[in-house]
Amino acid sequence: MINETGQQVGVIERDEALRMAQDAGLDLVEVQADVRPPLVKIMDYGKYRFEMSKRKNAANKQKKQNETKEIRLGRSVKIDAHDVELRLNQARKFLLEGCKVMFVQRFRGREMAHPQIGLDRLNDIAKKLEDISLVQTPPKMNGRQMNMLLNPDKRKIETIKRREAKEATDRGESAETETEAEATAKSEEPAAPPPAESASTGDLRSTGS
Repeated sequence: MINETGQQVGVIERDEALRMAQDAGLDLVEVQADVRPPLVKIMDYGKYRFEMSKRKNAANKQKKQNETKEIRLGRSVKIDAHDVELRLNQARKFLLEGCKVMFVQRFRGREMAHPQIGLDRLNDIAKKLEDISLVQTPPKMNGRQMNMLLNPDKRKIETIKRREAKEATDRGESAETETEAEATAKSEEPAAPPPAESASTGDLRSTGS
């Protein structure tokens, strides 16, 4: 067993280990089960899980930053504008997640004689995504295709996320204010007068008297 200060206590009975953990106000956690006797440690298990989650998230974030997503603009330069828009939205999603994006424009047959078509398209894409990205590798020919690599611009992305968070907060506060105003207006409405007695009720009473 390892105690809460990181010192090795040695091999002790299970009940004794539990008592020591209880006295320290902490948890007894099995950290290595494939040895005999198993290795246990006295620790704050909730804090341990939180730190492990932070490390995992940091590792995933680092992995995203090193990941490159490839987006192909069709099999030739003859691609519909709507399809280009769909790929733009997909690229924006990847960039906001922290991934690099490689655009690939392919050329078929005689299209190789008109590389300017692909160049103009890639430059237009870079311009439409410049609010969240930087061009790491400008468009260049590679065989029968033209490639362009975009990097996420962390500073711009953080600015956008902060603005969106503020707008969401403002919308929530506005909705809450409107709800309170409606409730106040409703409470200030004059009470409805009591319903008048019908003639038939009056006749019954007079008959009974």
